[in-house]
Amino acid sequence: MIIGIDIGSTTTKAVSIEDGKVTRKIKTKALDAVTSATGALGKIVLENGIQINTIEKIVITGAGASKINNDIFGIPTDRVNEIDAIGIGGMFLSGMRNIIITNIGTGTVIIEAGDMGIYHFGGSGVGGGTIFGLAKKLIPTDEIRDIMELAKTGKISNVDLLLGDITDAGLSFLSGETTASNFGKMLDIAAPNDIALAIINMVYQVIGVLSVFAARAKGSERVIVTGRGSNNVIGQRVLSEITKMYGIDFFYPESAEYTTAIGAGLSRT
Repeated sequence: MIIGIDIGSTTTKAVSIEDGKVTRKIKTKALDAVTSATGALGKIVLENGIQINTIEKIVITGAGASKINNDIFGIPTDRVNEIDAIGIGGMFLSGMRNIIITNIGTGTVIIEAGDMGIYHFGGSGVGGGTIFGLAKKLIPTDEIRDIMELAKTGKISNVDLLLGDITDAGLSFLSGETTASNFGKMLDIAAPNDIALAIINMVYQVIGVLSVFAARAKGSERVIVTGRGSNNVIGQRVLSEITKMYGIDFFYPESAEYTTAIGAGLSRT
């Protein structure tokens, strides 16, 4: 058995890999890398009744991996580059090769993965951390459940300047409901639910358009979406609107949130 651990800036995920298959998944939070890694290992072991002596190896990756220099609990511990882990995990979960992967975490990274290798295509500092930070100041809350609940009843036209606000005619293939400027209207009547929706809308529009650019540059018609942010249902709705405009499909594989941890574990199998 191999344990793959993704030590993120806010959340740590761990998976167990047996015979090339993912058998268990957990996630946890802690304030530092060592506590995150040992806590994730302890949680997956204790919650699943795993015997420590059955673990052949631990493979760590993510933002906090560089802070762990020794073996964890005496178990041989390897490290893998996060870009490689995302690429390996993305290909495994999607069952595809020669793909563009957009991994949405605290920030966003876009990766090209396939027969020629795994490459960091680009990315953005816009991601889940942007949602939490802006919401904390503007709503104010940084609890994702509260943000999502508010956004469900939000009205984007109270915050965003839409194309229909500035022209009676369409622009190219864009309709009057298309955002012309994020937060470009911000009416006095804009309520916290409107702002919550506008924050998510802005973040996923940026991610979606960058993903479209990457896909088109590589001649792909599909983007694999992974990471914690892949589960955001409102974000998925925003990306579906981008699909309608640009013809690039966004695909969400099962267990996408654990892509990096899975890629770490599979990188040494």
